Amino acid sequence: MRYDLQIIASWIEPGAQVMDLGCGEGELLSYLIARKGVRGEGIEKNEEKAAHCIERGLSVLQGDMNVEVLDYPEDRFDYVILSQTLQQVYEPDVLIRAMLRIGRRGIVSFPNFSHWGIRLQVFFTGYAPVSRQLPYQWYDTPNIRVITLNDFRRFIRQIGLRILREAAIDTHSEDRYGKIVRFLPNLRATYGIFMIGK
Repeated sequence: MRYDLQIIASWIEPGAQVMDLGCGEGELLSYLIARKGVRGEGIEKNEEKAAHCIERGLSVLQGDMNVEVLDYPEDRFDYVILSQTLQQVYEPDVLIRAMLRIGRRGIVSFPNFSHWGIRLQVFFTGYAPVSRQLPYQWYDTPNIRVITLNDFRRFIRQIGLRILREAAIDTHSEDRYGKIVRFLPNLRATYGIFMIGK
């Protein structure tokens, strides 16, 4: 499992009600159900990935999370997770507010666009950066947002929410392993992970 998902899983209490937005093939949901006894659901836009989740016995709805999340009642979940998807969301403030309407806490992770390697690529090459965490060319990327750890902290304050917990991580080996970054995280972390609340 990806290192950011390992950190997220460590923040979830056993038996919690969890919604995973953009759950992919259900790696995190499967782990949380098997290891932590959570009651989990997911929403996945990609039809093949959603079908794969369903074949694995997971409760996953295929559709646009921005629309589907509106159908859930208030405080339905203990945690609503948005892992490595925020940079692809058109209205992040709307989605994050919706997350915290249907869940007591939200957990968001995203690639840190201010990592030193990305900064150096832009500085020395003059081209849009391509890295292991951001493997797309500018013209075929699903990413429509450039987010840094500092940007996200300021954004959460501006929309009147709170950061309850955070971790900056530096990953390697296809993001399966990593370490927590405490010194200069906005410069040295490949990903940020934040738990947010009202």
